[in-house]
Amino acid sequence: MTTTVNRGNCGESMEIAAGVILRWRQLKANQLIATFSGGIVAGFLSLALPAQALQVVLTPQNPKLGDTLSVMIQVDANSGETPKVSLQQKDYPAFPMGNGRFRALLPTTPVEKPGARLVQVAGDGQVQKLSVQVRDRDFPTQSIWLPPGKDSEGTDAEFDRVDAFKALVTPQKFWNGKLLRPNSGEVTTIYGVRRYYNGVFAKDYYHRGVDYGGAYGSPVVAPAAGRVSLVGRESQGFKIHGNVVGIDHGQGVASILMHLSRIDVKEGDFVQAGQVIGTVGSTGASTGPHLHWGLYVHGQAIDPVPWRLQGIE
Repeated sequence: MTTTVNRGNCGESMEIAAGVILRWRQLKANQLIATFSGGIVAGFLSLALPAQALQVVLTPQNPKLGDTLSVMIQVDANSGETPKVSLQQKDYPAFPMGNGRFRALLPTTPVEKPGARLVQVAGDGQVQKLSVQVRDRDFPTQSIWLPPGKDSEGTDAEFDRVDAFKALVTPQKFWNGKLLRPNSGEVTTIYGVRRYYNGVFAKDYYHRGVDYGGAYGSPVVAPAAGRVSLVGRESQGFKIHGNVVGIDHGQGVASILMHLSRIDVKEGDFVQAGQVIGTVGSTGASTGPHLHWGLYVHGQAIDPVPWRLQGIE
């Protein structure tokens, strides 16, 4: 049987087939180019995007002697790693703030030399070194004359109790926002004053807090929330501090309130900011009724004023 082919139809069919084949080849080529180009772009992006860097912010930016340095640290929230912080090769704990953020507090004092400090932070397999200039500060000098019976040098038992309190580093943070003024009396002695006691200069001494000249028996309140971790009485041998209350605010921050006439709390009590803990007196090494409020960070007495005016979170 002989088949007759219509050349016109055949030519048209061949052209259609050729067009389909051509379009298929172009489509495959475009897909290959897109795939290849996408790989290149993805490769460039992966090279351009760095691994998450360790982020460190230090405040205040222009600190002076007596200030508390706050080191805020951001690390990978999924790493589970606690960053390590050191100042002048001394280690300080960093506490979690949530979402991979940590905070460390570093004290400075009036008896240190001003100048550069090196803060080192290690985390996420990285290390950052920050140099900060701590400015000098003019601390006035004062002469104190203690009457007989008030000039005791204290006992080892008294200082052992107080030192143990100042060394507390509780993981929880109890304070919140700015600290409160603990008494309504006027400020009679500021932080950092250098002193002569009965005519003898106290070389390594500085006034480790703020004195309020409140009236005898006026209320003394907790500057911030915390746990009462020290109660000492003059009758129990606290010849320097007198009747004293120590409040642990957590994470190495603590208040000590001295020379009280009355104590209204006991060790183990949890107090809120503004709660009355006692009354102003003149017990211990005191020349008259007043409240001494000392604020400590990792055992060092720092200036409480920035904590009260600006607050440190």
